[in-house]
Amino acid sequence: MHETPDDLAALQELLDASYASAGEHLRSIITPERRLTAEQVAGALTGMRLLALATVTADGRPIVGPVDGVFLRGAFHFGSSPDSVRFRHIRARPQVSATHLPGEELAVTVHGRAAGVDVRAPEGAELRRCLLEVYVPRYGPEWEEFLDSGPVYARIEADRMFTFGGV
Repeated sequence: MHETPDDLAALQELLDASYASAGEHLRSIITPERRLTAEQVAGALTGMRLLALATVTADGRPIVGPVDGVFLRGAFHFGSSPDSVRFRHIRARPQVSATHLPGEELAVTVHGRAAGVDVRAPEGAELRRCLLEVYVPRYGPEWEEFLDSGPVYARIEADRMFTFGGV
């Protein structure tokens, strides 16, 4: 878990505001006892978490595809090739939605905007460290060379986030 007390407070505020604005149907499914706290969310989202990420085409169609997600400082981060369709969409229309749904026991859905993070710049150093922490044990030290070869990363700046825990 990489969240500071301030990160957890901001995340809890986002979760509470999102829940307060949810429709009746969503609140009938995500009842108060099924909601996760910010601390529970951060604790559950360690390491790499597969996300279904939706971007928007020029004619307004949503396109969903899988990405590796890393939860850091209260936000999902993800990467891809700079020439991917996904990042072409994001550069033109940064609105995204993503869901981590490993099974019935956990769901985290976020809606917001993708903001680029340069993992080679000082402001991206924390994300870079986190990525190396996750991927080097999995793929070996040469993964750092891959990271330096040009993939691009983004953080989802959330407007809303909904959580579900337990059946």
